[in-house]
Amino acid sequence: MPLFKNSFINRLIVFLTTVMFSLSSMAIDINQVLQLANQGNAEAQNQLGIMYNQGQGLHQDYTKAVEWYQKAADQGYAGAQYNLGIMYNQGQGLHQDDTKALEWYQKAANQGVAEAQYNLGVMYYQSQKIPKDDFKALKWIQDSASQGYPEAQNALGLMYYQGRGVKQNYTKAVEWYQKAANQGNAKAQNNLGVMYDKGQGVIKSYTKAVEWYQKAANQGNAKAQNNLGVMYGKGNGVQINYSKAKEWVKKSCENGLQIGCDNYRLANK
Repeated sequence: MPLFKNSFINRLIVFLTTVMFSLSSMAIDINQVLQLANQGNAEAQNQLGIMYNQGQGLHQDYTKAVEWYQKAADQGYAGAQYNLGIMYNQGQGLHQDDTKALEWYQKAANQGVAEAQYNLGVMYYQSQKIPKDDFKALKWIQDSASQGYPEAQNALGLMYYQGRGVKQNYTKAVEWYQKAANQGNAKAQNNLGVMYDKGQGVIKSYTKAVEWYQKAANQGNAKAQNNLGVMYGKGNGVQINYSKAKEWVKKSCENGLQIGCDNYRLANK
């Protein structure tokens, strides 16, 4: 059986959160939402924006979504400020504008919206259209992570792992990965598996590495699927099983990971 390659942590990649803030209890009656929104109720205006954005009971219309988010955001409604930031970030219903996205994320972040804090940190970390600032990125991602937001906890772990904006600290990286992994975050579960696999910040344990790779792989995480396949191929933490190794690297390849495809080709030689 060929020696497979692991897909370890090579660089920090974080993704913006795009979950809209909504009031599910208000979504039951569209007429009530419309009435309240037209009366100036900010919560209803935000909810109406979401309904237009996602086509919930109304014809999908990004322009109208932006219109209603704007009304609520102008009243200081934090959820709408965050949602408006997403629209500017993605260029939906208006011209894409990272500066405007940053502005609205900032307003929502200042009100304690964890998702907005995370997105703000991500923009300072990797946006191509605003000046990068690792220290601001760290501040906002840390604020979000401290509220228990798993995406931010994983990102903070990555920042400690890479030593970006903060002194490199594998123990701290493990600590934050663990918090996110315990909440079911697949990326963090894979990253925690890597730390056990390599013995960074923890005592090396192939058994624990397999445990976390398995959790992430079961959620469809391509890196974890490849890494789990490698463990089966090498017999690290599990009994050697070439059939399972091939199965998992194939799944990784099907999920778009190039190293998984490379390993699957090796497995078929």
